[in-house]
Amino acid sequence: MNYWQQSNRNIYVAAHRGWRARYPENTMAAFRAALELGTDQIETDVRVTRDGALVLIHDDTVDRTTNGHGKVCELTLAELKALDAGNGERIPTLDELMELVKDHPTITLDLELKEYPIGEWATTAFAVCDRVLATVDAYGFTDRCVINSWNGALNEYVYRTYGRKYRQHVYYPKKHLGVCTIDPYAYGYCACVFGRLDSPQFHAEVRQFHADTGVRVWAGSYAKDEASIECAVQFGAELITCDNPDEVLEILRRKGLHP
Repeated sequence: MNYWQQSNRNIYVAAHRGWRARYPENTMAAFRAALELGTDQIETDVRVTRDGALVLIHDDTVDRTTNGHGKVCELTLAELKALDAGNGERIPTLDELMELVKDHPTITLDLELKEYPIGEWATTAFAVCDRVLATVDAYGFTDRCVINSWNGALNEYVYRTYGRKYRQHVYYPKKHLGVCTIDPYAYGYCACVFGRLDSPQFHAEVRQFHADTGVRVWAGSYAKDEASIECAVQFGAELITCDNPDEVLEILRRKGLHP
């Protein structure tokens, strides 16, 4: 089955950290609600605990999103599970999300790797990446997932190690990826773009980027209301990652851009 039929006339909607505007971000409640709403994709962030568990949390600490304190990598899974991530929700593991979506007929995933190969993580980050990809494979989601990172070295590791086995989510312009030794648009499947949303010149630049590279153009959570979504349409976005998928779906359907 081809899960990737998005286009600028059929714009996919991805729930950013789940349905974040209404539920605690990166929790099972936010993911379940996004599925029930009918979103096309769930975006989430993957980190590793002190005892090696793969967990879904954006920040490197638990301070902002839970009632706890400390770095994720310095806490065990049991310690993380004891924290309240909002409304009694707990920090989920990657396996918990995969169990939720494994039998869903159409959903895709955007997994953002948050451990970068910098400093003490110079080699560990690659091992964490390998474990994330192995989990994706184990659940049969290899063709239903994009692998996302803001780090050029980590993106290049995935490409050099696995070739084009996994769809890779990069960013435009290239400066957002840090140091790159390989052109990310030579292997990237899609790029989330950033720039002057209200600028016709920027719209034309992004459309030309897509024409030149074939990399699919996605929009970030800045596309959230009528005006900003129209800008995304103008520069050719085929997917919008958003905190408010209910509102974005309603706007796109009204425009005839989502079934």
